[in-house]
Amino acid sequence: MSSETPQEIHTPVTSEEIAHVFDEAPPPADLSGYGVEDWVTLAAFWLMVGCVVLQFFTRYVLNDSYAWTEEIAIYALIVVVFLGASMCVRASRHIQVDFIYRYLSPGAGRILSTGVDMLRIAFFGYATWLMYKYASLIPDEMMTTIQFPKSIVFNAVVIAFALMTLRAIQVAWQNARRGYSVLERPSAFDGSEA
Repeated sequence: MSSETPQEIHTPVTSEEIAHVFDEAPPPADLSGYGVEDWVTLAAFWLMVGCVVLQFFTRYVLNDSYAWTEEIAIYALIVVVFLGASMCVRASRHIQVDFIYRYLSPGAGRILSTGVDMLRIAFFGYATWLMYKYASLIPDEMMTTIQFPKSIVFNAVVIAFALMTLRAIQVAWQNARRGYSVLERPSAFDGSEA
C-alpha cells in the first residue's frame, strides 16, 4: 500500500469562461410532473410555516403569543401529511421492501407485485371509508381557539385518502401496462438503469 497522497487535478478556468456560463438560457421549467395535490400541499405547508413563524414572533419577541397559531399549524400539518402521502403514492415513494423480488422468478414477482397493488388499493379504499364515517360523526365540532369547524380538516383527510386510492389505482394500471413495478425493477425508477 502506497503512503503517498493522490494528486488533485485542477483544470484552470478563466473568469471569462465562468461568465459565459451565465449567458446560456436556462432550461424551461417543466411543471407537468406535479399533480393537484402537490400544489394544495405546498399551500398548506406555507400556511403552517406562516403560523409557526407568527407564533415564534409573538411568543419570543412580543412576549404575548397568539394561541390560535399553534392549533392552525397542527391542522395544517395534518393536511400536509395526508396530502403528501397521496403524492408519495403517485410517485411510488412510500417505504417498500423489494429484497424478496431478487430471489423470485419473474412470473412469481409479477404475481406478488400485482397482489401488493391490489392490497394497497383495498387498504386506501377502506381507510377512506373509515375516515368518512368518522368525519360524519363530528360535523359540528368547532376548533378550540377559533370558531371554525374541525370538519374542514377531517374532510381534507377524507379527500386525501380518496386521492390515495385513486392514485393507487393509477399506479396499479401503469404497472400492469408496463409489465413491472418499482418492486420488481427498482433500477428502472431510480435512474440507475440506462
